[in-house]
Amino acid sequence: MLFACEDVRVMRSGERVLDGLNLEIDEGATCVAGPSGSGKSTLLRLLNRLADPAGGTVRYRGRDVREYEVLALRREVGLVPQLPALLDGTVTANVRHGPALAGREADVDGSLRLAGLDETFAGRDAGRLSVGEQQRVMLARALALEPKVLLLDEPTSALDERSKESVEHTLLDLRDRLSLSFVLVTHERAQAERMGDRTVWLEDGRLR
Repeated sequence: MLFACEDVRVMRSGERVLDGLNLEIDEGATCVAGPSGSGKSTLLRLLNRLADPAGGTVRYRGRDVREYEVLALRREVGLVPQLPALLDGTVTANVRHGPALAGREADVDGSLRLAGLDETFAGRDAGRLSVGEQQRVMLARALALEPKVLLLDEPTSALDERSKESVEHTLLDLRDRLSLSFVLVTHERAQAERMGDRTVWLEDGRLR
């Protein structure tokens, strides 16, 4: 088992975002689907400790996530957020950032290729890229850390149909080539069916 949530509760501004959630996520590709505001993004943030629950336990490979050194956990379980949040500067600087914090060299060109970008992007200003290109740089930045799991928060929500299809193809190819496990959040049932081995439906902080 990859992740387990046991009676997980999350509060925000006095409201329950996740309400006694019990969920097991296996290796492979799991899609978490549901309407906006259902707690999907909050769940992803719990899985690599960008947030902690108000109650209950989140486990990764059988261990409470709080037992892991937090940065080591985030290197192994990488999160690609819904909207690109790139650093000022070049694409290379962005891809190198995470590995540098871990005292490692990044394979910039290799990470870009895996994310569906060629080497000519390396020297470009990240802030001048299209949204679709920026999303791929975010993916390359996560891949540079050589994670075992990718948490993907609505990775195609800001893209047109052609770009969405391209990113989906890239993600499926990555899964096959690198044997990565994915937890992908989406509000589209059709995308969940295309991308996942299993889909769980979250609504009002509970499984439906």
